[in-house]
Amino acid sequence: MADHGHRLLVVDDNKVNRLLLSRTLEQLGHRVSTAENGVIALAKLREESYDLMLLDMEMPEMDGFTVLEHLSRDLKLRDLPVIVTSSLEGVAHVARCIELGAEDYLYKPVNGVLLKARVGSSLEKKRLRDTQKELISRFATSEVAQDLEQSGFALGGRHVEASVMFCDIRGFTALAESQPPDETIELLNTYYMLMFDAINGAGGVVNQMIGDGLMAIFGAPLSLADHRRAAVRAALEMIEMIGLFNHERTVGDKPPIRVGIGIATGPLIAGYTGTQTRATYTCVGNTVNLAARLEAHTKQVPHDILVDDATLEATHEGISISTVGQVVFHGKSASVAVHAVERLRR
Repeated sequence: MADHGHRLLVVDDNKVNRLLLSRTLEQLGHRVSTAENGVIALAKLREESYDLMLLDMEMPEMDGFTVLEHLSRDLKLRDLPVIVTSSLEGVAHVARCIELGAEDYLYKPVNGVLLKARVGSSLEKKRLRDTQKELISRFATSEVAQDLEQSGFALGGRHVEASVMFCDIRGFTALAESQPPDETIELLNTYYMLMFDAINGAGGVVNQMIGDGLMAIFGAPLSLADHRRAAVRAALEMIEMIGLFNHERTVGDKPPIRVGIGIATGPLIAGYTGTQTRATYTCVGNTVNLAARLEAHTKQVPHDILVDDATLEATHEGISISTVGQVVFHGKSASVAVHAVERLRR
């Protein structure tokens, strides 16, 4: 039984070939549009959405090889399945089409039985690719999804300059023990919703969530011109949101919560770690370790946001900076200058 409703584009300079091929495909239950050369075909592909293209090779204005080259360079069109229908014979022509991204190659005159089988197979592969993209966009951040689409997946990392943030809820273990599990889950869901909104709104990417803690990167996988300022701005908004959230909790006779945030800026290695079957986007390096230490140190001082010297370049009007002092963190051989960030009272 035919899979109805797919939109197909038939590209061929021969009108008879276009009509015959279109009729066969329509009889299989598909909706078909046509184009007489590559220039018109590319214009149609950029104006409307298609599920599959059947492409002739020898055409005026722009031949099929050039069309395939254009598709391979276009992020929005390079995953469109293409079945070549051509009278060009020889392994070299077939190989070139496949190398340029064509899904299949059918010789003219096209056999109806083969056409039905190849079209069905190509559409099923597209469905699987679309499902994969949907899953990636659902379970990965938009930035990571975009990085995967542009660069593909490969274990390893690259050196970048970025700002790293760690954040968690102070006294979360005691709070979780004092209330039913369903209330804890509801608290975490709300907490993450608020934190994600502030971080994503400033251009950051949350790449780890463990219990009540999270880790965010500003400047990777996509570059961010002023990642220091973005990280500090996100942190201030996070604290402001927690204050508003605490007002709601107080009204509901629930204890307020406090979060601690640490931000460090510097060189790090960002990329995909794990295995080919299970991986995550993360970053490693001294900058990451320092951000984690700064967040943990908020438990020892009366400040919610602690930053290092490198992040201080984000200072701007409306922000108060106070020096906490030189701190020797566990595992560090030298002391680190620690600073607290607060929004000035209006």
